[in-house]
Amino acid sequence: MEIRSKSLSELDNQTLFELEQYLENARNNFLGYPVSKDFDYSEINHFLKYPINNLGDPFENCTYKVQTHELEREVVGFFAKLFRANPKDYWGYVTNGGSESNLYGLYLARELYPKAMVYYSESTHYSVRKNIHLLNIPSIVIRSQENGEIDYTDFENTVKMNRHKPAIVLTTFGTTMKEAKDDVSKIRDILKNLAIQDSYIHCDAALSGSYGAFMEPRLPFDFKDGADSISISGHKFIGSPIPCGVIITKRSNRDRISKGISYTGSLDTTITGSRNGHCPLFLWYTLKKLGVDGLKNRYLHSLEVAEYCEKRLKDIGIMAWRNPNSITVVFPKIADEIKLKWQLATERDISHVICMPNVTKEQIDLFINDIENCIENPEELLEFGF
Repeated sequence: MEIRSKSLSELDNQTLFELEQYLENARNNFLGYPVSKDFDYSEINHFLKYPINNLGDPFENCTYKVQTHELEREVVGFFAKLFRANPKDYWGYVTNGGSESNLYGLYLARELYPKAMVYYSESTHYSVRKNIHLLNIPSIVIRSQENGEIDYTDFENTVKMNRHKPAIVLTTFGTTMKEAKDDVSKIRDILKNLAIQDSYIHCDAALSGSYGAFMEPRLPFDFKDGADSISISGHKFIGSPIPCGVIITKRSNRDRISKGISYTGSLDTTITGSRNGHCPLFLWYTLKKLGVDGLKNRYLHSLEVAEYCEKRLKDIGIMAWRNPNSITVVFPKIADEIKLKWQLATERDISHVICMPNVTKEQIDLFINDIENCIENPEELLEFGF
């Protein structure tokens, strides 16, 4: 039902109506980006009337009281347990998204080891390059394997040439295009075998971290496997109307860089001062409804649909494939008509479908039907004009 505002003109109401129609259509037709759209926060919409600002450290007292720090601590605790952190040595907060979470991990590592070299693979998320530039840390790009996973041999050889420097390693648990997963335990073993005394591993687990604990066989990525900090996105697998993320790290490391701020009566331990206090509420609400079992079932559903999508593509002659435990189906890029309709992310010669929890087999059938009935326009023959 169309809702019209009495405070706006007819033209402005029409603008809002058209915007909603546009957004609804765009939301209903995308398969290429890791965003869950099956959330429903209508039961807690009334909290939008409050100026919730999670100013300062969520684990410290603050003079500003219109906040959701208690719920934020529960969200952090949920993921700290899921990522097998030391229950007596963990800390974190809800960020604006994966880019800020990665920035925090790198910032913390740089403060601990200011003379370090950063290593990251060519498949790493684009935010990492930007964050390294912002932090002004020297870095080296490591080759990726064909499946998108970091090349461990190239990593070892590169670190060997710089073994006199502390090492900061950015691993990825679910790369952007292929959902490849770097093995944190292998990275940690390489650093140990090279006798690197000072090192820090940040794991960017934006998408796959939310269900990494449920994979069979299990893939090493968490604190027990050797990570020093882990980041995930909240709006991806869990779902949120506002982009958000979570960073989990060791409290002992955070303590080494924290500074007190008299204005807020709290510690300056986060990247931004004012922070969105509604997102911790959204995440808390969903995690309370789902629990660990519900989160696992979301993953199992996505995995089943991904297997179905891969098979259906292969059945019509498209060479589709997936990395182990992945909900991302990779295939050669296809007609622009299909790419634009289904909003498929494409990089060089590949595209992908990400089977988020809201994706159904019926949607996959519609997608396959579009491919089968698409007649690509032949490329125009170019001729010299003389």
